[in-house]
Amino acid sequence: MTIFRYAELARVVRNGFVESRHYGSVVVLAPDGEVVLAAGVPDEPVLPRSTLKPVQALACRVAAGDELTGRALALAAGSHTGDDRHVEVVRAMLAGAGLTEDALGCPVDWPEDEPTRERLIRAGGQRDRIRMNCSGKHAAMLVASVARSWSTHDYLDPEHPLQRETAAAVARLAGTPVAHHAVDGCGAPLFGLPLTGLARTFQALVTAPDGSDEALVAQAMRQYPEYVGGWHGHPNTDLMRALPGVLAKGGAEGVLGVAAPDGHAVAVKVVDGSPRATTAIALAALDAVGVPVGGADALRQVPVLGGGEPVGAVTAVIDWTAASSRTEAASSRTQAPSFRTQAPSSRTEKEES
Repeated sequence: MTIFRYAELARVVRNGFVESRHYGSVVVLAPDGEVVLAAGVPDEPVLPRSTLKPVQALACRVAAGDELTGRALALAAGSHTGDDRHVEVVRAMLAGAGLTEDALGCPVDWPEDEPTRERLIRAGGQRDRIRMNCSGKHAAMLVASVARSWSTHDYLDPEHPLQRETAAAVARLAGTPVAHHAVDGCGAPLFGLPLTGLARTFQALVTAPDGSDEALVAQAMRQYPEYVGGWHGHPNTDLMRALPGVLAKGGAEGVLGVAAPDGHAVAVKVVDGSPRATTAIALAALDAVGVPVGGADALRQVPVLGGGEPVGAVTAVIDWTAASSRTEAASSRTQAPSFRTQAPSSRTEKEES
């Protein structure tokens, strides 16, 4: 592998000096599913990490039905910051399934929310599973397993019925077979996809028929963005707040998926694993195809500080002319997803208490 296969996506400038550069790949889909812009290697498989949580939440929703709605469904699709409000919903999800947090298979962790973490440390608290940013997803997997009378002790096994259903949902929405199987940081099965396929999963969620489980996942995430991330400076939450109707979910190692209400979709992978420029890159990509992003101008640069004061910024710098024939290859290797053939669900979304 050589870095020159990838495109320069962002620069870090300090007092007029280019201090660092971020390379990677980005792909933009038109509402009809065609690749309209790409840079880097969009047909190369990536491990999406938590960017795939909306699809994992979808598989849980299909299995559990109205046991997963509203805030709980948004939390299932999110990477929460461990705020008390997040924990309250996770506990309610588990209690509704007759379980306690001891059933969670994710690792213990401190909450990412700084005020909450500091309060717990001062009070002599300990790291625990329910504060870990993936506990909402794990709770949803347990809820789905109980709803279908599947075993719960091994719900993270790749051969568990829920994980097999999840793998099938990933391939269906991405329009391409799973390219690699791995284990995510939280212990859940992880599915590798070409970046173009990842963009298609986000497009599929925002363009799904009203009332479908796909549409309900997207609706919950956009209605409750604080449950996808948090209340204090979470990039996915901030982006969805700034641009109502946009769907956004990031993952570890510099991955981000975004879809606009009109069906345009973007997927980003920064190969050095840094997430700091991914939102700016995605916004630059949407802007390049005419999607209005003016409401998110504050997110298009990340301040670079010197002595606590801004002295520069991290800014997207995508050279779309560098896109190669690999763009066409990516387009031809994936196809638009098909939705389940049954009539759209008649379930209505209800707000969790």
